Amino acid sequence: MEIDKTNVFSLSELTDEVIREVLQEVYRALEERGYQPVNQLVGYLMSGDPGYISSYHDARKKITKFDRSQILEFLLKESLQ
Repeated sequence: MEIDKTNVFSLSELTDEVIREVLQEVYRALEERGYQPVNQLVGYLMSGDPGYISSYHDARKKITKFDRSQILEFLLKESLQ
């Protein structure tokens, strides 16, 4: 890092990275429990019902820390880039 340059901090990039990590952890937890992770995540994102997400490895707790609109925004940005 150069001392004479101004660094730019991006909260949205940090948030996106945290969302990515949480989605990966939740996906793995659902998979380990024998669920179809994509179907379960879609069910949660569409309905808002956290019952679609297993509590295994705190997956439900992790994903509900984010507003569903944040997750959808992240997924849309990722798919269109």
